[in-house]
Amino acid sequence: MTDRPLTLMAVHAHPDDEATGTGGVLARYAAEGIRTVLVTCTDGGCGDGPGGVKPGDPGHDPAAVAAMRGQELKASCDVLGVSDLETLDYADSGMIGWPSNDAPGSFWQTPVEQGAARLAELMRHYRPDVVVTYDENGFYGHPDHIQAHRITMAALEMTELTPKVYWTTMPHSAMRQFEEMMRESQGDLPEPDPAEVAAMEKIGLPDDEVTTWVDTTAYSGQKFDALAAHASQGENIFFLRMGKERFGELMGMETFVRVKDATGAALPEKDLFAGLR
Repeated sequence: MTDRPLTLMAVHAHPDDEATGTGGVLARYAAEGIRTVLVTCTDGGCGDGPGGVKPGDPGHDPAAVAAMRGQELKASCDVLGVSDLETLDYADSGMIGWPSNDAPGSFWQTPVEQGAARLAELMRHYRPDVVVTYDENGFYGHPDHIQAHRITMAALEMTELTPKVYWTTMPHSAMRQFEEMMRESQGDLPEPDPAEVAAMEKIGLPDDEVTTWVDTTAYSGQKFDALAAHASQGENIFFLRMGKERFGELMGMETFVRVKDATGAALPEKDLFAGLR
C-alpha cells in the first residue's frame, strides 16, 4: 500500500472536450477522493470567436479565442472538481480538411514522438492508475482527437507505468436515442447522405462491445454546467439545448472500451477503478 492517491488522467484535444465525454467520471471520481488530472492538448484557437464569428472570417483572432477558451476551461475544471489541469498548448488544427491542418506548429503537424515525450513526462509525474483518451479514429475523425490518441498510446510505451487504459465510446443504442431525439426536436429531416451514414457507422460500438458502463447520473448537473462554462462555443454544443433535466436523462451513463489492464477485473465493468480499490 502507498499514500499516493488513486489517479485518473484524461487526455483530451480541446477545451470543452473534457466535459462532453468524461465530465461525469471526472466529477464522480473527484467527489470520491480520487485525484483527477486533465491534459488538454490544443489551445482551441479554431473555435468560434465573439458573436459566433468562424475561423477564417473577418474578425476571427485565433490568439484571442484561445485566451478566452483557456479561461472557460479553467471554469469547467472548477465545476468538475478537477485536481490538476495541464495544457500542452499546441495550435488547434481545426476540422478535417481545413487549411489549419497544415499550419506549422499545429497539433496535427506535430511529430507524435514530440507530443508523446511531453505527455510521458506528465505521466511519470502523476503516475495515473487510469488513463482515458479517444480511439484510433478520435471518436469521430477530428485530426486533433486522432493525434491525442496517438500521443497517449505512444507516451504509455515510453514509460514503465501499467495503468488501466480506456478509450471513450458510445453504444449504438445511445446513438439511436440521439438520432430519434434530434428528429423529434427538428421535425422532418431529409434522408441522410450515404457518405454521412457510412461515417456515422464508424462512431461508437455495438452495445456488447462496450466494456465499461459508469453511472454518473448523480453528476450530470455538474457535467451540464461544465459544458455551459464553454459559453463561447455554445452554438456548437448541441447538448446544452436539451435543458438540464433532459440532459441528465440521456447523458448520465458514460461508456468506454478497456484496452489495457493489469488488474484482471471482470468485464463488463461499472467502475474505471475496478480491481484497484
